[in-house]
Amino acid sequence: MVTEITKGIKVCVETEYQPSYSSPSQYHYVFTYKVTIENQSENTIQLLRRHWFIHDAGYNVREVEGEGVVGQQPILEPGQYHKYVSGCNLKSGLGKMAGTYLIERIVDGHRFKVGIPQFNMIAPFKDN
Repeated sequence: MVTEITKGIKVCVETEYQPSYSSPSQYHYVFTYKVTIENQSENTIQLLRRHWFIHDAGYNVREVEGEGVVGQQPILEPGQYHKYVSGCNLKSGLGKMAGTYLIERIVDGHRFKVGIPQFNMIAPFKDN
């Protein structure tokens, strides 16, 4: 698990290779990642957008940007957290992801970016 804290917003990510959804002979490797976003600040916040960079070894870097996370724009009071699971497919079985969330402080509308820590996605048989 990897963790990053930006302006009191803690982001933790844990990855897992999904062999039953993968097909290495067809260059298709599926990973899930579990994200926990915890509001350790003194203000209520809302997650508005996500911006990811997906590095797939030997292939182009993909960029994904859009509203919310898995169709939601959660509002978090101080001390609250939001968990979600999403997925990513790679062609190489070896890659990494990182990015940012755009957060809005509810009290005054101030917007800021929160870092999503870089995490690796490695198919087990590639790690030797």
